[in-house]
Order: sequence, then C-alpha cells, then structure tokens
Amino acid sequence: MGNRDIRILADAGELSRAAAEEFVRQAEEAVRTRGLFTVALSGGSTSKAMYRLLANDDEPLLRGRVPWGKIHFFWGDERHVPPDHLDSNYRTAHEAMLSRVPIPAENVHRIKAEDPDARNAAADYDQQLRTFFFPRRMTVEALPRFDLVLLGLGPDGHTASLFPGTDAIHEQTRFVAAPWVEKFHAYRITLAPPVLNNAACILVLVSGEEKAEALRTVLEGAYQPDQFPAQLIRPTLGSLLWLVDRAAARLLRLPG
Repeated sequence: MGNRDIRILADAGELSRAAAEEFVRQAEEAVRTRGLFTVALSGGSTSKAMYRLLANDDEPLLRGRVPWGKIHFFWGDERHVPPDHLDSNYRTAHEAMLSRVPIPAENVHRIKAEDPDARNAAADYDQQLRTFFFPRRMTVEALPRFDLVLLGLGPDGHTASLFPGTDAIHEQTRFVAAPWVEKFHAYRITLAPPVLNNAACILVLVSGEEKAEALRTVLEGAYQPDQFPAQLIRPTLGSLLWLVDRAAARLLRLPG
C-alpha cells in the first residue's frame, strides 16, 4: 500500500482538530517551498467541522497560521446541483470557511455543477485543471499534482464520487468524470482516480460507527475496488494519511 499511515483519534472533535493541524502544516510547508498551496476539498460533516476550525477567530493558532492568500482551493467532487443548493460541496466549504477568511476570488476553483449537463460540467472542470496546472502546454501528458487532497469514506466504501459499479472507477484518460449514480438517480462530478493518486498527500477523514464495516473492509479486506472504490486510493508518489475516530476504527485489527 506504499506510504500509508493510520491514526486513530478519540472522537470526531479530536479528529477534526488533527485534520485542521495537518492542513495548516501542509499549507505552511508548500508555501515555504513553492510559494503556493493547492488543495482539493471534500464534502461531509467531518470536513465541515475542520473548515470551521480553520476559519474560527477563536483559534488563532490555526487560522492565524494559514497563508490564505496563497492557497488555491479546488474540489475533489461535487453533486450535480447549483452552488447555493443545500447538497453542494462548494456551499459547505463556502459557508464554513471560504466566506469567513481573506481569499482572493480567483483562488477559488469550483466545479460549475449548475450546468444541466453533468458531462459538460466535468469537461469544464477538466479544462480548469489543465489551464491552472499546465498553463503553457498545448497538449498535456502529465497529471495535475495537488499538494493535498481531502477525502471521506461512505458506508458503501465509496470515496469522492467514485461509487461501486460506476465507470468513473476505471477512468484513465480524463482528469474529471461525471458518473451516473443509480442509487441517487443523479450524476456526480469527480476527479478521476489517477488524479487523486497523483497528489503529494491524501488525507482521508472517517468518523462514526456507521463507517466501521466499510473502513475495515477497505483497509484490511481483499482488494475489490469495483465494490469498494476507496481501495483505489494508493498514491503513486505521495503519502496517504487516514485519520479515523475510535467509533469508526472499532472493527480494525490494528493496534490503538
């Protein structure tokens, strides 16, 4: 599995703080070495709690250390809804963090999921990535390299919007896919596995007893990525850190 670390925290609150501290550490290091920090955000309540911590005026040791003006914010996936929709991952991050901190508007690169055609939204985001990461190349053979990708884990073993049985699991040529997810009767827009795995660091946040079985299967079960797409998360030249609380980790055979 390469450079994988699994850290077990006491509860969701401790997990969110550990995630926020890791975010700050990664941002500081990237800005110190390259002058900017690129991150792909995720949705979900655990990430939302982390965003709130980072933007909290009462947390100067976190908020005050974040080089907000040098961060470029992207999304790992999005629901096929407008940005003001309650289900929007953009809206979650905007309300919890982005609207509360000094970020240049041009540093926020959202997926334009209000497009009625999800495939057009995916193609537009694909082009955004090409323009940002490869501004002077007419053709691109490389992959975008995010400094940090944030992910979660669903009870069915999905991550980002890579759901069991969807074609996006096998996407190798495009940076962004628009899978139809039958159980929701809706499209999603998501970064393809090769892009996720090209990140310098992937941080997976998992909280709650309802995730325990999926977490055990993904980390310790047989490799079946068509059934448990989170098993696809294997960085090629980066690190993988799982932050999980005790409730989610209760079935693991790992120490701690």
